[in-house]
Amino acid sequence: MSLLHQNSCECIKSELDFFSVPPSQQMILGTQDVEFYPVSPIIAGTVIDVVVPPCAGEYLYDVNGARLNGVGRLTGATAAAADALPAEAPVNLIPHSCFSHVELILNGKQTSCGSHMYPYKSYIETHLGYGSDAKASHLTNRLYYADTAWNFNKRTADNEGYEKRAKLFKGGRSIDIVTPISLPFLNQQRMLLSGVEMRFRFHFSKPEFHIMGPENSSAQFEWTSFSLTIPRAQISPSVLLAQSRALETATAKYPICRTECKTLTINAGLRSKVFDSVYLGQLPKRVILGMVDNTAFNGAYTENPFNFDHMDLSFAALYINGVQVPARGLNPDFTHARSTKYADCYQTLFSGSGVHHKDEGNGIDREAYPGGNCFLIFDLSPDRSSHEGHWNLQQTGCLRIELRFKRDLVKAVNLVVYAEFQSLIEIDKYRTVHTDYST
Repeated sequence: MSLLHQNSCECIKSELDFFSVPPSQQMILGTQDVEFYPVSPIIAGTVIDVVVPPCAGEYLYDVNGARLNGVGRLTGATAAAADALPAEAPVNLIPHSCFSHVELILNGKQTSCGSHMYPYKSYIETHLGYGSDAKASHLTNRLYYADTAWNFNKRTADNEGYEKRAKLFKGGRSIDIVTPISLPFLNQQRMLLSGVEMRFRFHFSKPEFHIMGPENSSAQFEWTSFSLTIPRAQISPSVLLAQSRALETATAKYPICRTECKTLTINAGLRSKVFDSVYLGQLPKRVILGMVDNTAFNGAYTENPFNFDHMDLSFAALYINGVQVPARGLNPDFTHARSTKYADCYQTLFSGSGVHHKDEGNGIDREAYPGGNCFLIFDLSPDRSSHEGHWNLQQTGCLRIELRFKRDLVKAVNLVVYAEFQSLIEIDKYRTVHTDYST
């Protein structure tokens, strides 16, 4: 036997490595969950404030493990017979959909962007970011039950997601909920320095937005119990001392994937639309587009706000400083309800998210794509690595969106634009928080 190449070196097989032992973690001495409650009683339609006081001594918060714990129910819903499907139910992901905006303030510094698009941000991250196994298991703790393709607006057994949510809340039953919070700072792995207060503010959305029911419905979703649970870790004194010394000459740095969500309106009667300067200055590393009915977006009991329809789209492209992405644009054909000429658009769900040809997925099959799951994902990073942890050189300029439709729009449409940016939050020795973006 001989080497395949002279530069190939000898390797060690772990099966024959009898003498090594695993490394020992000595920095974290223990971890306990700590619960925090709202500062005032919860009143539907107002703001829920939760203040997390700074850690002191040898403890730090593991913010990546933060989660919302609560109990919710429907009030004012129409009574249903024992064997009948209720006329009202929450929309998908109700612990997120019931809030229009969630703020995280660190020592008085706002870290979350100010748009009231939290339900769409959470839905896009969950719906496109997890596979079938997760959606059928732990995501049900967030009350994620996917609506049936082509039947998003139906309140019958034809829509399996609606049916499951309706039965869950039937008869005013209280349902316990556990879910993470969709905030960029909580999605990174580094613990929060001691001496930094966290203030969370949860702004309610309209019942017409987060409840599906008859046009004259008076149903509401209400929290009967609400708290935040955050792991608190005990840190080795030697580590804390080393961090304190390092803070004398440097700041604590928190790289985050900052997410922004905005909406752009396309009026009825139009067959094409160009949005100039959607982003001006720092450009996002990834953009996700989806279209919903304007009535559903603004809140209507009879409309599902997460019904991302194809709207007879016939062309879509981004322009980065005048350069078209993709080079030929996307040219789907949704001429009839079950059209199959949209493979390039469907493929963006995987090419734009880094899945490509891996043994992964999002639970959305090709036939379900145009029936309420019509998203377009564009990876704009130089090396097509927006799903990975490393940074690329920051790109600046102008981003433009162009859309064309097969026929004139019969109703107004809202284009939902979800964007991801490379960003950094820093905290100095005085516990002053700095961001490299405006809020």
